[in-house]
Amino acid sequence: MSISEDIRILLVEDAVTMRKIEINTLKSLGFKNIIEAGDGQVASEILKEQGAVDLVISDWNMPNMGGYDLLVWLRQQEQFQKVPFLMATGQSDRSQAKAAMEAGANGLIAKPFGAAELREKMEEAMGVKKDIISGGAAGIQIGVSGKVKLRMAHIQITDHLILGVVKHWIDKGEVVPKHFELETQCLPGWNPVQKALEEGSVDGALILAPIAMDLFNYGVPIKLVLFAHRSGSIFVRNHQGEYGEPYQNFFRKRSFLIPHKMSVHHMLAHMFFAGAGLKSSMDKGDDVDVNLEVVAPVNMPDFLRENSDVCGFMVAEPIGTKSIAAGIADLQFLSNEIWSNHPCCVVTIRDDFTEQHRDAVYELTELLVKAGKFVEKKPDTAAEIAVAFLDPEKKLGLKVPVLKNVLREPEGIKTGDLYPSKEDLAKMQQYMHHVMGVGALIDLDRFVDSQYADVACAGMARVTSFVKNSVDVINKILRHKDEEVGAAKTMLAREGRYLTFMLNNQEFGVNILKVKEIIKMMDFVKVHQVPSYAKGVINLRERVIPIIDLRAKLGMPEIQYNDRSCIVIVESDFHHESKQIGVVVDTVSEVMSFKASEIEEPPSFGASVNTSYILGMAKAGSKVKILIDIDQALH
Repeated sequence: MSISEDIRILLVEDAVTMRKIEINTLKSLGFKNIIEAGDGQVASEILKEQGAVDLVISDWNMPNMGGYDLLVWLRQQEQFQKVPFLMATGQSDRSQAKAAMEAGANGLIAKPFGAAELREKMEEAMGVKKDIISGGAAGIQIGVSGKVKLRMAHIQITDHLILGVVKHWIDKGEVVPKHFELETQCLPGWNPVQKALEEGSVDGALILAPIAMDLFNYGVPIKLVLFAHRSGSIFVRNHQGEYGEPYQNFFRKRSFLIPHKMSVHHMLAHMFFAGAGLKSSMDKGDDVDVNLEVVAPVNMPDFLRENSDVCGFMVAEPIGTKSIAAGIADLQFLSNEIWSNHPCCVVTIRDDFTEQHRDAVYELTELLVKAGKFVEKKPDTAAEIAVAFLDPEKKLGLKVPVLKNVLREPEGIKTGDLYPSKEDLAKMQQYMHHVMGVGALIDLDRFVDSQYADVACAGMARVTSFVKNSVDVINKILRHKDEEVGAAKTMLAREGRYLTFMLNNQEFGVNILKVKEIIKMMDFVKVHQVPSYAKGVINLRERVIPIIDLRAKLGMPEIQYNDRSCIVIVESDFHHESKQIGVVVDTVSEVMSFKASEIEEPPSFGASVNTSYILGMAKAGSKVKILIDIDQALH
């Protein structure tokens, strides 16, 4: 039995961006009858006017009337006492969860949530599916080889590349572990990773250090055995909007995305905003300058593109660089600029596994440390492994040049020293607890089990780590506007193969992925009352293709077509609709490949000259080829 898609759902969420996200998630599940409310007070008025709904999904923390108060009010009204209520709580806020259930909530869901998780929780809240907690029932498993199966969870970020390298070695037969079979599980976000560790459906995970510490604090039997990396996160701002002095105004009264409440990204974003004189918080209030919203890393670029009220996000790579390359974000700073060599993700193993299979943990740790050295010494090869490991189904659209840029970045991710420093973890938890009021202080001597790293990292140099969040540093970062690092990342999207052609004695190039075919000149059927550059249409294998003279479209003098003239059929996107258009060029030259380092920004000719269609200027020996965005050029 499943939930009817016709049910009426009251969605209560004050953050506009988050409400859009949740509505889209509900619609992706087939639910269309969604009523929106910006806070509990508005929701209560809707219920009074329209009567009961089939399900209420409410955020906890909202102005005027929060989710908890709405729930209490609802249960006090006779007509609403049995309305299923699903409370969306903050991550790791177990006190919220306890209070909500005692007040009569039918279910809980931690933000951010994906479609599958939301459906499951909706079914539980509506009594369609009983909530079953496995409690680690899956247990430790033995593989077909007779060796123990070591199940490691991760998500799609560069921070977890060392696990991908080890998997690559094993898959290629370059390494054959003596004590375990490796099974990697790529999960859609931090909530599923956290849940898998708690329930014991995995034996270990690469997970954010603050999440791991929080799990340990609440009694989940895990230990930290190794750092997964140091540094490697990025803060980007939305490309939409003007960024100028006073720079703080760009961020003020807007939303900023972080991957998890319990994350170093939350901490570093807090440091930056505090240093800039801005109050950032996940709690709503008139005194809050920047509203922090939790969004799964892989979803951040789309939400930045679609929501101008989102000022930026801080996340692990390659999400940030990919967004810059796509032209939807600008670089603000790399995390190493505020806290050098900081910890972020860590390798955790459940106690039941380490107690029974200590040799397997020793072996895994040694392999991960070797993988870290490999990533630093051979970033280009590691980038190729990363694309296959992090994006096996090609859904993220990761490209090797983007990963190469990330791994080569001097201020970026560092995997050479993975020894678990308790001093660095202490800095993290003390700032988050004392300054931000997030998380608890745990006994790091009990949480960190360094015996495995003592062996794996023996004789290796240790890096130093120090916080650099002074006012001068923050002011310098605020002034970041057209940095070389950001410009280099922007050019990554333009790297690739181009069909080059001549127009008015100048060579141009269009991305080969846009080119469908090249044909000889043929007679056009003229269409009246169209611009002069629109030459008519042709019938190409039963398809009507409009023809545009690219010379005329770009304002060049027209010429008589000759035997070298030809038509390039391109795929052009117009108003989100893909169409094939034929463009007439003087002659086609060749297909050429250009690296990002060979492409420069187009020069400025003043406001009166439109160069929006120019992607960049590609250097080929002593010549320059103009790379064009064919969509911009044609529309």
